[in-house]
Amino acid sequence: MALVLIVEDNPINRDVLGRRLERRGFSIRFAEDGPSGIAAAKALKPDVILMDIGLGEMDGCEATRRIHADPETAELPIIALTASAFESDRQKALAAGCIDFDTKPVDLPRLLGKMQAVLGPKMPAGA
Repeated sequence: MALVLIVEDNPINRDVLGRRLERRGFSIRFAEDGPSGIAAAKALKPDVILMDIGLGEMDGCEATRRIHADPETAELPIIALTASAFESDRQKALAAGCIDFDTKPVDLPRLLGKMQAVLGPKMPAGA
C-alpha cells in the first residue's frame, strides 16, 4: 500500500484530502507544519509527499529543500500543493525540489494522475 505524507497546516484541508485518498487505497499520514513534515519524512520514508507551500513560519519550499538536503530523504518525491496558481509559485516550488505542482482546491483526478506518474506500480488499484 502506497504511503502518502500530507504536510498541511489547515485541518479541514488535511482531513478532506486524507479521507479522499484513503478511500482510494492509500495509507495516509499527516504533518501540520514544515518542521514536523521534515521529521515525518525522515521517520516514515513515504512513497510520496504532498506538501502545502503556504505553511507558517517555515514554508513548504524551505521544508522541501531541507528534506532533499538530508541523504536519508533526498530522493523522496514531493508534489507541491498551493492555493496560488501563479507561474512564479510553480517555478519556486520546482526550484525547491518538488517534482510537480498542483493547485488547491485539489482536483482529485488531476492530482491522482500526478501521483500515478510518481508511484507507478505502487499506485493502488482503486485510485
